[in-house]
Amino acid sequence: MERISALIFFFLLSLSLSAQLEYVPVDTLDFANYQADTLYFDKENSLLIPFYIKFDSVVTHKTGNINIMHIGGSHVQAGTLSHRIRKNMLSAYPDLIARRGMIFPYSAANKCNNPSDYKVSRSREFSLIRNVYKDIKPLGLTGIAVYTSDSLAELKIKMNDESLSFVTDRIIVLGFSDSGYVVPQIRIDTLLYAPTEIDTLLRRYTYDIPSVIDSFSLIFPCDSAQMFTLTGILLDNQKPGITLHSIGVNGADLPAYLKCEYFVKDLELIKPDLVIFGIGINDALCKVFDTTEFKNNYLRLIDSIKVVNPECAFIFITNNDSYKRISRGKYAVNMNGLLARHVFYQLANITKGAVWDQFSIMGGLKSMDKWRIEKYAKYDRIHFTIKGYNLLGDLFYNAFVKGALACWESKNETPMEKGNPETPSTKAEQEFK
Repeated sequence: MERISALIFFFLLSLSLSAQLEYVPVDTLDFANYQADTLYFDKENSLLIPFYIKFDSVVTHKTGNINIMHIGGSHVQAGTLSHRIRKNMLSAYPDLIARRGMIFPYSAANKCNNPSDYKVSRSREFSLIRNVYKDIKPLGLTGIAVYTSDSLAELKIKMNDESLSFVTDRIIVLGFSDSGYVVPQIRIDTLLYAPTEIDTLLRRYTYDIPSVIDSFSLIFPCDSAQMFTLTGILLDNQKPGITLHSIGVNGADLPAYLKCEYFVKDLELIKPDLVIFGIGINDALCKVFDTTEFKNNYLRLIDSIKVVNPECAFIFITNNDSYKRISRGKYAVNMNGLLARHVFYQLANITKGAVWDQFSIMGGLKSMDKWRIEKYAKYDRIHFTIKGYNLLGDLFYNAFVKGALACWESKNETPMEKGNPETPSTKAEQEFK
């Protein structure tokens, strides 16, 4: 009876989601393997199943919230990939555009790149701390901080994508004052707002704003003897809807996030229903790649997330194919990508998660050079160009849509629609099992 009920539910779920979600068109690359563009997961026992149930409930009844967190290194800090997924998802449900969520003013510091969907302006220079540094301050979820002791220091944040209308009526500033006396202020137009709530133990300053805003300034009333360290900004509201938070730090690996002592406390503000992992490319840059240590570090990070939400679902994005620079102008393929790929399938099995096999989608080993030649990847053979990240974002979104139907479709059935990504390859399914 339970089995029949589940099948009925997913049949209705497929009708509900397919009525609004559609595959987005993607660029065609002859050397890419679009057959692999799917989520590999156990259709009987995956935590993605209750996630899709909640997702359907939110979009059907327009009550409650879905929180998705994409976390990784430079691929995520750049923001293009995350924002492409965000735009595709919210464009399907324009009446469920919730909060913009957690952001960080990366470009407050020199030579630090910022996502393009919001612009950061500064009046003074800020110093930077990243979780990849040997000596760091106590960092939180974002894994990064800027700090200042300049009395004229000010940051302006402005939403930069007019196609998405985010509502913000509450701002939570994460950070701390070394002296305990510096309290940030928010300026909107000519009005200044003090915090309505301060929690120095959790390092939170909450501002209730009586209007919908798309830009604001943060002011730090410091002096030469006082300093404020900013570790994140949550743009919040009480509306139902879908939020995709992107957390990325250039060069970050798993140990970098594991040493962020306020990671869990900050994560409580998000309570993710789904975490998309994009960590691993920096872990695999070493000469000797210890797959056991890599897996155990991932499990430690996952355990910290489960403290906040034991039922959180996980999608593991495999490392992209990449090359190592061996001398000036010379590169060698990074064979560790294959080893990491196998660990991601193991992790998905252990955590009842899913794998999005980016490595296979690209075309496998040595495919990065083909992406570079077609200007979908950069010369360093690690990162992608804007159109490369956009393509990956579209492909991931299509796999996400297909994942809902895959919960109830038999893995031996034919593809849903002509021209859509085909069913998983037998080899990949066997590896997942």
